[in-house]
Amino acid sequence: MSNIDLKIHPSGQFDNSAKDYKHITAVPLAAAMGAEIQGVQISELTDDSFAEIEDALFRHKMIYFRDQEMDHTDQENFTRRFGEFGTDAYTKGVDNHPDIQPVLKEADARTHMIFGGSWHTDSPFLEKPPAISMLRAVEPPPYGGDTMWANGALAYSFLSDKMKEVLAPLKVHMSAGNVLDHVRQHAQERDPRKLGSMDIKVDADVMIDGSFHPIVRTHPVTGEKALYVEESYSMGIEGMTDYEAAPLIKFLRDHITQAAFTCRLRWAKNTLTMWDNRLCLHHAFNDHDGFRREMYRTTVLGEVPQ
Repeated sequence: MSNIDLKIHPSGQFDNSAKDYKHITAVPLAAAMGAEIQGVQISELTDDSFAEIEDALFRHKMIYFRDQEMDHTDQENFTRRFGEFGTDAYTKGVDNHPDIQPVLKEADARTHMIFGGSWHTDSPFLEKPPAISMLRAVEPPPYGGDTMWANGALAYSFLSDKMKEVLAPLKVHMSAGNVLDHVRQHAQERDPRKLGSMDIKVDADVMIDGSFHPIVRTHPVTGEKALYVEESYSMGIEGMTDYEAAPLIKFLRDHITQAAFTCRLRWAKNTLTMWDNRLCLHHAFNDHDGFRREMYRTTVLGEVPQ
């Protein structure tokens, strides 16, 4: 069976095993990616613990911590350990904490579209998309509202050499044009300033113009190559007509998000999750009508993708 039949099974290049650390314990979540980090409280980290957490993040692509007693200030301080705050293109932040972005759906909200409700990488239309994203659960639903991630580096490794050769020089046009159209069409109360229960603010011209980034990007720390294509913002390929680009983009989207390359997290109160936005996609589920879901996101400023 060819490696690109979209029927990949966990064999060969799959290695999400945990390293032995001195200050933390990493417990893999799935064969493809993800790990729970145990034995630490984020609000009380030592430098040695932080170094191992950073190493685990780059190894597992997504890591999460349960039972974290944190507030907005703790999340801000932890985010700053990784670098400057990234730009958020959708919300204005919470009072007195402009870099803490609410991700909220009230129990009585009924909407066809929620924040993060399709496969995407955060804000790739920016010149410097976020390097790392974090999400903290304050009030998750009792069930539903899960998040999935897909490993773009693992997906890239399963492409044929010829496909890698074809993709190497190509750049994808990342634009929020379609997303903003959907927000306006499906936003609750037909208000283009709302997404579910969230107030949003957008600089539409900048987001629609977007940026051109490599379809295959190289991680600046690990040197890994990963596919940088997704459902929400990948609008075309530089130098190609839409007719030419569409089937290639569709193939890559389908390839990255097949089940074998993913992991899925069930949220619990006081869970903090973080992921390497350069190497993986994520997808939230809009399946928790009747239950409140209150989360808070921060991002770390990234570099121009190479």
